Amino acid sequence: MSFTQVIEALLFAAQKPLTTRELVTAVKGAGEADELMPNDFAHAKEAEVAAALEQVKIDYIEQGRAFQLVEKAEGWQLVSDPAYAPWVRQLFPAAKPARLTAPSLETLAIVAYRQPITRADVEAVRGVAVDGVLQSLMERGLIKISGRAEVPGRPLLYETTEFFLEHFGLRDLNELPNAEELRTRYLPTAPRKETPAPSEPPAPESEPAPAQD
Repeated sequence: MSFTQVIEALLFAAQKPLTTRELVTAVKGAGEADELMPNDFAHAKEAEVAAALEQVKIDYIEQGRAFQLVEKAEGWQLVSDPAYAPWVRQLFPAAKPARLTAPSLETLAIVAYRQPITRADVEAVRGVAVDGVLQSLMERGLIKISGRAEVPGRPLLYETTEFFLEHFGLRDLNELPNAEELRTRYLPTAPRKETPAPSEPPAPESEPAPAQD
């Protein structure tokens, strides 16, 4: 039994992505759970787990396996090769969500590259109202409300979700195409409302001077 095989078994059994830290915890905990079984990997470190993950990934590619080891935003996970998707989909015949429309994709791209961003700023770029589109993207779990902007009126801010990264196969937002360029490119923004200055109280009226005799 090799260390790489132990890592492979953990990945195979997991129902979710596993981080290197979670894998280290599982490897070290084997001896604690069964004192009669010696744990040859009780002193495993994250660097060793990372090396084993890369080895498993390379092995699958070289062997032409029908599944792959991929790194997602939440960790590492075994998944079927996309080439086999037509067959794999037969196991999950549930209705598929409709594809994103062009307005939805455009709005999502603006949020992704300029997040956190207000609805008004998205509308300034697109030139149309986006209330319905933002609501649809939230219902799909692709964006969420992240807070309020520190400007007059305190409008809501929107940003992408972890599911957005998973849906588009990204580990983080830096993997967005042309991320650095598009984050700094000029885009129109909504005009900011100025907070009116507090009005000064009216000066007290002066009392009329007493009549002279």
